[in-house]
Amino acid sequence: MAKKGSWQEFSSSGGSFTASTARPTAAGAGPAGAPSPKAQQRVRVQRTKAGKGGKLVTAITGLEAPEAELKTLLKQLKAVAGTGGTVKDGVIELQGDQVAPALAALEKEGYRPKQAGG
Repeated sequence: MAKKGSWQEFSSSGGSFTASTARPTAAGAGPAGAPSPKAQQRVRVQRTKAGKGGKLVTAITGLEAPEAELKTLLKQLKAVAGTGGTVKDGVIELQGDQVAPALAALEKEGYRPKQAGG
């Protein structure tokens, strides 16, 4: 019998945890936490002024990649747009209204970006 306050869905006397009670995994899926292929990621490109002192910034969200890969992508985007930028909390920010160049560069890299906002 379990101690008071602890919850168990299956009794321990019924046998060990078997594959039949385990969650099924998707066929061909990589290890948990692995980034999805570029074409399947929901990449959003939008203009924003929020928290930037009235300055216009192009924010690129939804990229599932390691920090080093994001910095490489940022370098390419800055070269294409001809402007500065940074990576903050997994979001790439480019200075100014750079939506069109960012969309084109991301498509060239194999992503399927969408313009978010107006």
